[in-house]
Amino acid sequence: MDSRTKRRLSDAELDALARRALGAGVAAATELTDGFANAVWRLRLDDGREVVLKLAPPPDLEQLSYERNLLRMEAAAYELAGKAGVPVATLLRAGFDDPVLGGDYLMLSALDGVSWNDVKPEDGGVLRRELGRHLARFNAVTGEVFGYPHAGIVGGTWREAFLAMAAALLGDTERYPTPLPRPPAQIMAVFEAAAPVLEEVTSPRLVHFDVWAGNVFLDLSGTPRIQAIIDHERAFWGDPLAEFVTPTLFGELEEDDPLLAGYREVTPLELTPSARVRLDLYRAYLYLILLVENGPRQYPESEYARVRDRSIASLGEVLDRLVGAVARPLG
Repeated sequence: MDSRTKRRLSDAELDALARRALGAGVAAATELTDGFANAVWRLRLDDGREVVLKLAPPPDLEQLSYERNLLRMEAAAYELAGKAGVPVATLLRAGFDDPVLGGDYLMLSALDGVSWNDVKPEDGGVLRRELGRHLARFNAVTGEVFGYPHAGIVGGTWREAFLAMAAALLGDTERYPTPLPRPPAQIMAVFEAAAPVLEEVTSPRLVHFDVWAGNVFLDLSGTPRIQAIIDHERAFWGDPLAEFVTPTLFGELEEDDPLLAGYREVTPLELTPSARVRLDLYRAYLYLILLVENGPRQYPESEYARVRDRSIASLGEVLDRLVGAVARPLG
């Protein structure tokens, strides 16, 4: 999807950046347009290598509070996830505050698989179970602080960090007026009232928080399998349970979901009543992101209208559930 945050480079600028980063020029370049925020190109270098360039928005362009230094978190996530045994692309070079272009970029090994968003393999349930195992390994990586350290939105506890994350996002609506089912202050009050369940989370875990089909590449050369999980830019340190929100976007996590079964093959996970409340907090947070992020990105109305309308309706439903959960004791 096109957005205002996607930075444009000329062929000459792409070539110069590749030479600085990897010591080879660009023989061919194709922009990849599936993403929503950062500009991405697939480059064939003149030494034969195929790589992917991911370029952050211009440093002078305002973004959401949590989006500061996104590619720095993504670079860290690639390295940490790879060490944990999660299939990811190889990070070849991370450039921060590039002296010529300004801003940050990543150079990654190109994948030869296909986006799960572009195909419908017959063994979808088997692949979803495999994805669950990979996400469990991703979430096994521990950190030192909760939240978004690269954006300065952190907390000593998960409750403190999550409320800071929600407050920052709702604060962004002052700069970017956003259609919401309730006023920002009321939404924050719902979060605060439900927040005691977050005290169950005591260890900061790496959470991707953007695992939709477009961010999963498949190898279909034989028995279908997951080749890599990509685009870790929305990652944070928090509750692994939040990982299930994006793969069940606009839906619910069911006990018979192969994703959950695969996750449990690696580590235990019980969907208690309080865990369900935590899931709803994270759903509400994601729906807020989908709504507020249109402010700096300015998506084409024809492409964004359906996502916006569904996010408003879904956010309203989840907020109502959270209000109801707070009003009754959890059992």
